[in-house]
Amino acid sequence: MANEKTRKDLEVQEKQNTEIRDSLAMERTKLANERTFLAYMRTAMALVLAGLTLIRFFEGTLYMGLGALAIVSGVGVALFGYRRFTKKQEAITHHTTAYTPTSPMHAEVMAQERAGTTPPS
Repeated sequence: MANEKTRKDLEVQEKQNTEIRDSLAMERTKLANERTFLAYMRTAMALVLAGLTLIRFFEGTLYMGLGALAIVSGVGVALFGYRRFTKKQEAITHHTTAYTPTSPMHAEVMAQERAGTTPPS
């Protein structure tokens, strides 16, 4: 009987651990999406600044053309990065809200979060 109770306790604990791992994985995914967005913005800013540098400090139509191309490319990278970020963010939010925990404790916390109330401390 003690072995049966211990086994059931371990199964419950393992289920809760799985849900915690899933929750942390969702948070890591959100952070990875934000890091990717910031990388796009950093690249876009570098391209725009390179274009402005070419236009400002070098003379000639070649440098003006390259500078303008770099600026346009930077703006394009920024727009692409923002669009990608928002699409991924929507998908992550959809998967996060569709996730249903299996343990009663986690299900209650999720229900309270969806309802906008805080769980009791």
